[in-house]
Amino acid sequence: MLPHLRRTLAATALTLTAVLGVGSWAAADSQTAVTGLPPGSAAWVADTALGVRLPDPASAAPAEVAAFFAALPPAQRRALAVRHPQVVGNLDGAPVELRYLANGLALAESRADQERRAADPALPEQDRAAARALAARYASLTGRQILLFDPRGRGQVAEVYGDLATARRTAVIVPGSDIDLHSFDRATDPYGTPAGMARSLREATGGQVAVVAWAGYTTPVGLGLDAATADLARAGAVRLERLLAGLAPVTGPVTVFCHSYGSVVCGHADLRPEQVADAVVLASPGTGLARAGQLRVPLWAVRRNAEDWIGEVPHVSVLGLGHGADPTDPGFGARPIPSTGSHGHGGYFAPGTASLAAFAELAGREVSRGA
Repeated sequence: MLPHLRRTLAATALTLTAVLGVGSWAAADSQTAVTGLPPGSAAWVADTALGVRLPDPASAAPAEVAAFFAALPPAQRRALAVRHPQVVGNLDGAPVELRYLANGLALAESRADQERRAADPALPEQDRAAARALAARYASLTGRQILLFDPRGRGQVAEVYGDLATARRTAVIVPGSDIDLHSFDRATDPYGTPAGMARSLREATGGQVAVVAWAGYTTPVGLGLDAATADLARAGAVRLERLLAGLAPVTGPVTVFCHSYGSVVCGHADLRPEQVADAVVLASPGTGLARAGQLRVPLWAVRRNAEDWIGEVPHVSVLGLGHGADPTDPGFGARPIPSTGSHGHGGYFAPGTASLAAFAELAGREVSRGA
């Protein structure tokens, strides 16, 4: 057997063993990425009440959306949010405060739908119980600064901590596997959730930095083939690009923190210097990049702590499996960030860690909004 073929087969076997093997590796459910238009888009496009064409969610860039809303008087903006809450709430480029309003209305509608299902005696008890749980989840998000809410699939959500318009800087948290509408801010493992990371980072900056906790893509469940391939990451990257394009005119360049599989999303995204000041990968299985210089913005990599299981993942990319080079390897070229005091896969944002201190300094440093 030729040496190069032997090496390829060995790497493939190693990746498959890591993904499908026993021990700490769990079986996982295959996921289908939630893509396409926001719910209610057909009614939105057909709405002629204002006498003008509304921006098509299928084709309008965030800049076009922003220009459209900027030309409307406040009363007409609000009327659109009331008539089409699920579209306006998920439309990158729409005014942030209008999206908060729209998503609040969408949450109320979704909660009412689930409460009706929970009270329907014709449904099996397990379906009614599931409806009660969903209604309670939607209620728990009410009154918060919800930038995105999509109940389809496992659900997607994004929440803003702070004021995007007035904060000195803004950061965005991109989470990894097993994060969705339900686990977005779970009480257990708080610093392993986007909401917990966002709260901790904002507090570490003394409230000077606004933080977007973004669970806006379909993440892998468990550690199966979805986590070992980039299909979900590519779909998520498209959504992340639109989010960043919509934020930039309001916030200036942001700092993006990409945790675990989220670093694969960031590696596949077109991160533009006018939108992103720095990208940070932590607890990363790889980014899909061969070297840091392939990204158009400065890339930082957090040194793994000894308890982080992600260190067991082989840094290979063979036949579509694996995410390539280790971003903490000096040869990769990322700028290093220490992690002293952190523990486990989800502990890098914990108070008192060297990693959180470095995150706060990086996220809070001055960057021109016109960059």
